Order: sequence, then C-alpha cells, then structure tokens
Amino acid sequence: MGFLEGKVAAITGAGSGMGKACARIFAREGAMVLVSDISGAQEQTAADIGAQAVATRCDISDEAQVSAMIDLAVSKFGRLDAMLNVGGIGSGALLESLEAADFDKMLNINLKGMFFGAKHAVRAMKETGGGTITNWSSLAGLIPSVGSGAYNIAKAGVAMMTRQFAVEAGKYNIRSNAVCPGMILTEGMGRAGYEAQPKRATVNPLGRPGAAEDAAELAAFLASDRAAYINGVLIPLDGGWGCMLA
Repeated sequence: MGFLEGKVAAITGAGSGMGKACARIFAREGAMVLVSDISGAQEQTAADIGAQAVATRCDISDEAQVSAMIDLAVSKFGRLDAMLNVGGIGSGALLESLEAADFDKMLNINLKGMFFGAKHAVRAMKETGGGTITNWSSLAGLIPSVGSGAYNIAKAGVAMMTRQFAVEAGKYNIRSNAVCPGMILTEGMGRAGYEAQPKRATVNPLGRPGAAEDAAELAAFLASDRAAYINGVLIPLDGGWGCMLA
C-alpha cells in the first residue's frame, strides 16, 4: 500500500510536466486521480495510469469549468482529498512593454485559475472532513527577476493566496501549501527557460536543474498524512538557488 492509499486528488496541468508527474506519483502511492488539462494531453496521462485515473478537459481561467472538474472528481470517486493547482503559463516581457491583455491573461490563468481550484476544493472538502490544497507558485514569486514581471506578480499572488486559504480553511482540517519551483526541466516552460538561459540550471548549490518528479514527490508528501501539521508554507524547490546572493 502507498502512503496516499484511499485518497482522491484533482490535478490541473496534468497533460505534461510537473502536473503529469504528480498524477503518476499520486497513483503510484495509491491515490485515485482526476487529471485535467486544456491541451487534450490529459487523456494520454490517464491512459498511461489506467483504472486509477479519469481525464477531463478544463480551462482553469473559467470558474464554471473548474467547478465542474471538482464536481466530476466527487461524483467519480466519492470525495476530494487533494487539490493540486499546477496548470499555468509563462511570460517573457518587461513590465514597461507589457500589453494590458497579456497581463490580464497571465493573472486569469496563473492566479485566478488557482484561486478557482482552491475555492471549489475547499467547498468540496468541507463536506468530507478536510483535505489539502497544493498551489504552484514559483521561486520567481518570492524573488523578482528581469523579463518575467507579469509571471512573477501572478506567482507572488499565489503565495499570498496560499497562506490566506491556510488561515481561513484550517478550521475545517484543510491545509494549504505552495511549491515554489526554480529551474525544473519539463517539456514546456522549464525546457524553454533552460534553452534561453542554460546557466540558470547550474548556478544553484547543487549545480543541476530539478526534474518534474522532484516536484511531484514533494506534492505527494504534502498531501499525505505524514505532513498533517504543515500548513501555510511556501517551499522553494530550487536546489538552494534562493539562498544565494548572486
């Protein structure tokens, strides 16, 4: 038996990268998983996992779709124990040149999308005695960097939102924490970031980039009963990069 046996998790951004890795590792540890994405790739993620997984398409910037996703998890598996808000997009523009529409898109997906997931997860979890919310912030949400201002602002909002849910939902036995990745090599944003600035992958004290599975293992721990007293925490997953002055 895995340490998530009997739990039900809903995971956004599960068509690739860290979301996909989370789905696989949660299933490995015994959880039933609802895997969602906007790309269609969530179907392959579910097929690879097998009977423990159900796939659904979800645009996380649309609250009605997020609510329906949570309802689907509950109807299929009877409850929701873990909400993983992984899905998001990247950005590469200086704030002074950023168009309002692009800023709105970043906030709608990277901040509001996670808010919708957490909000509707809390409503479902209150009915069954509690659960966990794990949001994907970023090292960039804790420390500014040049050229990704809109992304950084959205991820900083996710960090505060995570703590706000921890304060408000703790009385329902709902824990809220955030993973804050640094350079993680994934087929999406991580790979693009590495190709644009490869030295960023090795400047941390460990001298190497992280893998999607590193984030998934952390998320699995946070969703487990082993982390029962961890609430409102922002965890850098960066090889120690954020500890460095330069």
